[in-house]
Amino acid sequence: MITVRQLMEQTGHDLCTISSDDTVFSALQLMAGENVGAVMVEEKDRIVGIFTERDYARKIILKGRCSLDTKLTEIMTHEMITVHPDQTLEECMTLMTKWHIRHLPVLAEGRLVGMISMRDVVQVILTMKDRQIEDLKSYIFGEEYPK
Repeated sequence: MITVRQLMEQTGHDLCTISSDDTVFSALQLMAGENVGAVMVEEKDRIVGIFTERDYARKIILKGRCSLDTKLTEIMTHEMITVHPDQTLEECMTLMTKWHIRHLPVLAEGRLVGMISMRDVVQVILTMKDRQIEDLKSYIFGEEYPK
């Protein structure tokens, strides 16, 4: 089974972080510029939460708040579900499904080392399934089977 560590080696693990004192609008600009759906929120070099597109939709738009003057600390998700590098992608998928989340911060020895998304996990799992299907076809029909 593929681990979080292996996934991060394949996809990279650049992190987008922003200060809890920044505005929601600043976070949205960062997310758009980096083409990501979530950013980690830090305070004094310590991760204190996560801000996602879902936070924006549910805590700003639906509540009639303004992203220009609302601080991230007011609406970010404080309690995060996290994983460690040796967990399997199947375990990650289970957590994401159970908690209805799309992003998992990755912690190693208490330090943030990356973040994986549902898209990353699904893409790798689908690629693995395609390879298994091709391997089974080759096994059943022989090596000459046209691919």
